[in-house]
Amino acid sequence: METLVATVLIVIVFMIASMVLNSMVSGNMGQHTELAEERLHALEYQYKNQGIQLPYYEDYESWEISITQQQIGNSMLVLLEAENPMTKKTVVNYITDEE
Repeated sequence: METLVATVLIVIVFMIASMVLNSMVSGNMGQHTELAEERLHALEYQYKNQGIQLPYYEDYESWEISITQQQIGNSMLVLLEAENPMTKKTVVNYITDEE
């Protein structure tokens, strides 16, 4: 009888630990935007050195990246945007004509 109780307690402890770890990992994965930020910086460098033409669209890992040009007043603004459709996270960078 003690063996059965001990076995049930061990199984319960491992189930709880598994649920806690799963929750931590899944919650933590949705917070990271470093991958998109790195790619946007690389594309910004390419744009500044005439490596890409606008408008530019790309799927990178799980991110949808777009680079567009907009006229605001007398200045041109280049909008670099990365959106993750699964987590609904968005990362935005701007380049003004002064840069």
